[in-house]
Amino acid sequence: MQSTQGGPAPVIAVAVVGLVIFRQLRTRPVRRYGSLIGPAVLGVLGVAGIAFGIATVLQDHRLTVLPMALLVVSLAVAAGLGAVRSRTVRLWHGAQGEVLRKGTAATTGLWLASVAVHIGLGLWIDHAAGAGVLGTASLYAYLAIGLGTQNILLRGRAATL
Repeated sequence: MQSTQGGPAPVIAVAVVGLVIFRQLRTRPVRRYGSLIGPAVLGVLGVAGIAFGIATVLQDHRLTVLPMALLVVSLAVAAGLGAVRSRTVRLWHGAQGEVLRKGTAATTGLWLASVAVHIGLGLWIDHAAGAGVLGTASLYAYLAIGLGTQNILLRGRAATL
């Protein structure tokens, strides 16, 4: 999320993205519910961010169909990239029979590409809206959908091991 005057929001966004990518590279067990807590928290922040972004647009302009359609496309791309990333995460049985996971270099590359895609789509959304920060404020929703999709598919893969 980005404020119109800068401030701590971009730093927080970079920290959140960095934390998400860092956690992907650690060996962790695949948990029944734990893998959905992060996306749920990001989802709440994402809804708040989109509401904030819409409010910033409505301060100066009408909200038209194009920026909203681009927002939907952006969130669909997040889900698609999450699905692709899920295939790059290694899964195996640990010493106690638990299923472990760890992201690969491809996972990291796809995360970085995903963030770049969101930045591009976010700028396009903001340009199409003509005012406000709807595109940039949708970052947390984008992360929630991408990470949630990835984790749900990983849980499905883990169940078949």
